[in-house]
Amino acid sequence: MMTSTGSVHGALFTLIRRLHFYIGLFVAPFIFVAALTGTLYVLTPQIENALYADALTTQPQGKAQPLSAQIAAARAHTGERAKIYAVRPAPGATDTTRVQFTRADLGASESRSVFIDPYTLAIKGDMTVYGTTGVLPFRMWLDQLHRGLLLGDVGRLYSELAASWLWIAALGGLILWLGTRSRRVVKKSGARHWHVTLGLVLAAGLLFFSATGLTWSQWAGSNVDRMRAALNWMTPQVNTALDGRAPDSAPDPHADHNGSSSMPGMDMSMPMPAAPKAPAQRNRPDADWDRVLSSAKAAGLQSPRLELRQPKNSASAWTVTEVDRSWPSHVDAVAVNPETFSVIDRVRFADFPLVAKLTRWGVDAHMGVLFGLPNQLLLAAFGLGLCTMIVLGYRMWWQRRPKQSETSPAQTLAEAWLPLPGYIKATSLLIALALGYALPVMGASLLLFVLFDILRWRDDHRVVDASVVYPDTPVGIMRARFAVKRKEMRYFLRSLVVLILVVGTVITNAVIGGVVDQYQIPFSDWTITMYIMQGLMVGVYSLVITGLLSIPLWYFFLGESDKQGE
Repeated sequence: MMTSTGSVHGALFTLIRRLHFYIGLFVAPFIFVAALTGTLYVLTPQIENALYADALTTQPQGKAQPLSAQIAAARAHTGERAKIYAVRPAPGATDTTRVQFTRADLGASESRSVFIDPYTLAIKGDMTVYGTTGVLPFRMWLDQLHRGLLLGDVGRLYSELAASWLWIAALGGLILWLGTRSRRVVKKSGARHWHVTLGLVLAAGLLFFSATGLTWSQWAGSNVDRMRAALNWMTPQVNTALDGRAPDSAPDPHADHNGSSSMPGMDMSMPMPAAPKAPAQRNRPDADWDRVLSSAKAAGLQSPRLELRQPKNSASAWTVTEVDRSWPSHVDAVAVNPETFSVIDRVRFADFPLVAKLTRWGVDAHMGVLFGLPNQLLLAAFGLGLCTMIVLGYRMWWQRRPKQSETSPAQTLAEAWLPLPGYIKATSLLIALALGYALPVMGASLLLFVLFDILRWRDDHRVVDASVVYPDTPVGIMRARFAVKRKEMRYFLRSLVVLILVVGTVITNAVIGGVVDQYQIPFSDWTITMYIMQGLMVGVYSLVITGLLSIPLWYFFLGESDKQGE
């Protein structure tokens, strides 16, 4: 039996529409949280600079002390046994020097940073910093909230789920708009109009943030790194081996958001390098930091923002790296021989492969540092626009507008998939398998969608008694559903109570525990203002997340409008 082109297109659009609806219903809450926390993150650099002005800045007082003297002051403060991780000389006349130390109780990409006045050698600050941009505790807390809701690796699944489906939602919405715009009349002031308009305006950004977000993710990010390594797209690394061996692994361009202790870019199946020839020399008190810095500057490193790291062992060289991520990017690096202080290798950003450059720019633009304040404002507008679009999408669903039979979506993904021709079924299965392998969190959630179909629609719809009329308001809708689905309503309310308890517990642990762990402020030292502010944060986050996650519960137990199912 031949299938007309029109019917094939109609069936395919029905499948895309239903998938778009499922993404909006189940994944949008996580996208909303990621957009909201990301917006808060990009708006805070200026706040951070104001909060920590005492540690970050100083008053010029003549000529600055040698870098080695500044480091000695930091070592005297922390103790000689503390291991130096990196040193960042003061980039300007009013800036302090950062001497960063490793500490066993710190997480991945975290270090203890001591801030030194270059003129008086006074200790201006002592706190934990994070990542290659050295964000301070306030923004570090927001970064971890955005990346994993302060829940560690388990929490990172939420952001990976959002990034995995975001590009599918964007492309699906674009296809639906292209396929129906000629025959659909949309109110210029309606929720659908603004949802579609925002979707079109934000489409490129949705694809960008999905792609860059996936490179940071726990599971899909590993697959991306393996692909980049296989295609020789990794970021070049300066060679520190004094005997000319190739570098062991590529640096991680996502270090600011990467909470894993593994090293992205390293293929663990490859042979490991030979053992060091001698014990490590990373904490030498007599290390000549000043000569290394002078050699690096003489070699052409022009950025005022530099980071120095000591040799890992006797067979390795010093590394000096530019760490200015603003446009134009300054991320050149040199390796300096610890005996002769000559430069033995150099990596220039200008010589990076195109993909490595795009990765660097994409990471920095995602974080709002590439173009400074304009970048921040653009990301904030995008984040708020995305949150608004999601709210409008839920409003469209809540209004339950009756659909015409020719545009009404099928009730399940399976019902939308079965009418497709065999070749499209086979193609869609292959695509789903490929995406499930490349994006494991997407694959697992797609299986849950299918399981949801089976559980949600295993029984026939019940018909609402037409003799009972309730107003078309949220309360009226709930009364109508309760009149017909008493058992399901009880299940919904019980699940809602459990959801409230779970969300409240998680958010309380994340917010309160984050303050105690990150800021090292015990409850005994809390002020009334801190209790009030943290209590408000717990209440707001709990309310927002509970409200978003209760919508899928409503749909599961009480279903769509009966008019929509006709």
